[in-house]
Amino acid sequence: MGTVADSAMVVSAHPLATAVGVEIMQRGGNAIDAAVGVQFALAVVYPVAGNIGGGGFMMTRMHNGEVTALDYREKAPLAAHRDMYLNDSGQVIEDLSVLGHLAAGVPGTVAGMWEAHQRYGQLPWAQVVEPAVRLAAEGFLLTEKEAESYNGHAEQLVQYNTVAPAFLLKAEGWQPGDTVRMPELASTLMAIRDHGMDGFYRGPVADLLIAEMARGQGMITHEDLQTYTAEWRTPVATQYRGHHIFSMPPPSSGGIALAQLLTLLEGYPLADWAPHSVEKVHLVAEAERRVYADRATHLGDSDFWEVPMAQLTDSLYLMTRMLTFDPERATPSDSILAGQFAVAESEQTTHYSIVDAQGNAVSVTTTLNGSMGSHVVVAGAGFLLNNEMDDFSIKPGVPNSYGLVGGEANAIAAGKRMLSSMSPTLVEKEGQLYLVVGTPGGSTIITSVLQTIVNVIDHGMNMQQAVAYPRFHHQWRPDQIFVEAEALDAKTRAALRALGHTVVERESIGRVDAILIRDDGKLEGGADPRGDDTALGY
Repeated sequence: MGTVADSAMVVSAHPLATAVGVEIMQRGGNAIDAAVGVQFALAVVYPVAGNIGGGGFMMTRMHNGEVTALDYREKAPLAAHRDMYLNDSGQVIEDLSVLGHLAAGVPGTVAGMWEAHQRYGQLPWAQVVEPAVRLAAEGFLLTEKEAESYNGHAEQLVQYNTVAPAFLLKAEGWQPGDTVRMPELASTLMAIRDHGMDGFYRGPVADLLIAEMARGQGMITHEDLQTYTAEWRTPVATQYRGHHIFSMPPPSSGGIALAQLLTLLEGYPLADWAPHSVEKVHLVAEAERRVYADRATHLGDSDFWEVPMAQLTDSLYLMTRMLTFDPERATPSDSILAGQFAVAESEQTTHYSIVDAQGNAVSVTTTLNGSMGSHVVVAGAGFLLNNEMDDFSIKPGVPNSYGLVGGEANAIAAGKRMLSSMSPTLVEKEGQLYLVVGTPGGSTIITSVLQTIVNVIDHGMNMQQAVAYPRFHHQWRPDQIFVEAEALDAKTRAALRALGHTVVERESIGRVDAILIRDDGKLEGGADPRGDDTALGY
């Protein structure tokens, strides 16, 4: 059983960030106030993915039933162009889109938090940013996992910075329980606290960011910062076994892919099968390979590319996608193409879910892309920059860091938002809030959210069971089922191989943080045991 509370709940990747969210709600803030506080706290205590130098997506459901989607995904700088990571012979220059100054897109997080708070916040802005200022200035104790993370990135942090980020480096190595202070980040957060988004996109902090770009031959300019806006989008809505599911539209691929997968699976008796039976794993993998083929061809920033959203989620179209499904045989990915229509992401993301006492809910997935992003820290400002540019198709047909292949829809263009798999999701049951869910995990985000929803609705798991249950993943290319070590027993693996699947074991998949509204009205928070994730409520 997960953490159970009567009124409100926060589940995030770090215990200190979770505590900030709860504290804000106990002081009269709503779920949106708490989300802003958690975001800025994560930028301090969880720099591997928590950020102000990255971006993300927020799904909100207010207690009156209003559901909205906020896009604060990073953008390509105005100087960016489609061949910027290729050499003179048209080949991809290794690591250029992943490490260093050229890997960074224009950050969106601060604009997103400001926009959400302007629309829905109850407490004063300064009051919800202040806890993060305090954490950065006064310091906090490192967890074992975070000490490991800091030490593991030390070499690249030295290599890719024009000024060594002393607050992340320790000559003798970090130990659990060490105190970390971030005075430069505290100063940046004070500017944001006192001046809102202008404290980041204009003034001294912006000047420091542009100076960093100049030293490292990056592309982001003052114009890029001053013209950045977060955008409200129309959520992707679908139904699954009588439940209403809402998730992110493009530039996230998550909502469309999740809607496709749930529609494909609804016609099969999943509840009659064991969660990791051969029949179920085979079916889900086959559905996933078809959906990821569509993702590679058709999905991109809808401000730049005509995404055939209605066609992709049409039930008749999806039925035709499964006509080639054989219960007795795997379909080779080379024989699966994207559907044809008449129209022209690290795993070190992080997710948090919040429900307040009024019944407002927030599902946020936010990222630097890779672990610690580009590894570039803005000198004097104390924050890491993303390496989101790698989420574009840097060359059509060439896989990105997560093995995802893309095409023209996701080619680099000035001012364009790169495609994402982030899938913050809200589920309603009988018109009431039922589930708040999301996860990090790059290309595995969509399939981890899918499995968590199916674990609850089809397999009757409680929230903690659904979050902790071992996971598997297929993404069309490479043509493999990736599995966590404990996900499938030897007999099941052998049976899947006999059907023609390649089964590959890998490290843990995702870190789902979710909240279930139980039949008795209580909230159950499921915090993923794969990390330091913590659920706390009252």
